[in-house]
Amino acid sequence: MSKKYDVYGIGNALVDIVTEVDNDFFVKNEIEKGVMTLVDEKRQQQLMKAIDMKKSRMSAGGSAANTVIGVNQFGGKSYYSCLVAKDELGKFFLEDMKRNGVETNLNYEDSPAGLSGRCLVMTTPDADRTMNTFLGISSFMSAEHVNEEAIINSTYAYLEGYLVSSPSGMEALMETKRIAERNKVNTALTFSDPNMLRFFSKNFEQVVGASVDLLFCNEEEALMFSETDNLNDAREKLRQAAKRFAITLGANGALIFDGDTFIEIEPYKVRALDTNGAGDMFAGAFLFGITHGHSFAQAGKIASLASSRVVSQFGPRLEPQQAQRVLKDLIE
Repeated sequence: MSKKYDVYGIGNALVDIVTEVDNDFFVKNEIEKGVMTLVDEKRQQQLMKAIDMKKSRMSAGGSAANTVIGVNQFGGKSYYSCLVAKDELGKFFLEDMKRNGVETNLNYEDSPAGLSGRCLVMTTPDADRTMNTFLGISSFMSAEHVNEEAIINSTYAYLEGYLVSSPSGMEALMETKRIAERNKVNTALTFSDPNMLRFFSKNFEQVVGASVDLLFCNEEEALMFSETDNLNDAREKLRQAAKRFAITLGANGALIFDGDTFIEIEPYKVRALDTNGAGDMFAGAFLFGITHGHSFAQAGKIASLASSRVVSQFGPRLEPQQAQRVLKDLIE
């Protein structure tokens, strides 16, 4: 019996503000380059004044939000549990999700007072991305925002690793995993960022528990989680944590384990302009592939091509017609 949703996602609700800066900007503003750093409202406001807002672009974001939007753009169906405030950014976020066909647990009129989360995404000429995130009300995401019915009616429950940074977020992840496992719904987890593993490794061990059905990570995260500097050793350790997994390798493609075999996914050579959202798009395209009759190898090709198209432009995701073009190009 087919499910109503291909993917149920749970994660932060952030409005991404994407801007271009040079490397001097990080030195001048004392920002750690290449990672996600959580900041308070005051620090976020300082940085917003330092960038050129007129040249910045906004979109509904957050790691898992970008992934479920990606699923929909390829032709899938997703649901997203999150938390926004009743403010202009919250309204923008929900309208953007609705435009992309993603159902959510929220109604703007019933949203609580406060400030919605926002993420300042700073891209540099080397195509790297650095994020400073003010979670706002999203830091109060908890188990009460989990939708059991939507999970049961999904093929995969997708867990955003960023939620391990707060006790209530952890509770929401654990509850989602419990409901999914109890109802034989596949679980997928993304580590989200090296800093999450650096500071919350014990929390991840809790979320992984006996195992997850599918794990997404990049090479740095795989090595960090496995406490090794060797990818071959890392992939063996990951087999104990996940039944299947995908390790993205940047310009070198990806390595996928389908439960039996390791599959090397070739990269699509492009000139990278902005790596923001590449991993989220890889996960979204991959989840679309495996929930629509494609093998892990085929889904890996779709995901690799989709993420190469994302990094060759600015912003964390594709337009729906670009996603359809990816499928068309691979079929032809």
